[in-house]
Amino acid sequence: MAKKKQSETSKPAPEKPRVHKDLEGFDIQINSFGEITTSFDMDRINEFLNKNVDDKKLRDREDIPGRKTRKSKKKSSGEEEEEEE
Repeated sequence: MAKKKQSETSKPAPEKPRVHKDLEGFDIQINSFGEITTSFDMDRINEFLNKNVDDKKLRDREDIPGRKTRKSKKKSSGEEEEEEE
């Protein structure tokens, strides 16, 4: 017996990815010329990344407002003794 082919109309709609609440509605596409097109302005995306992503190169800079900084971990006394030897 021959198998029945599924029609193309029965394909499920593509799922939308989960995104951060500040980026709700963000969509990115690459057109036929290889250009990236987004639904948000690049300044808005960069502002979001500056607030929410830790950049190793920019950790010590104080002239960038709203950036995240990583707190340095304090070493326990046991770790200090091992380093001195």
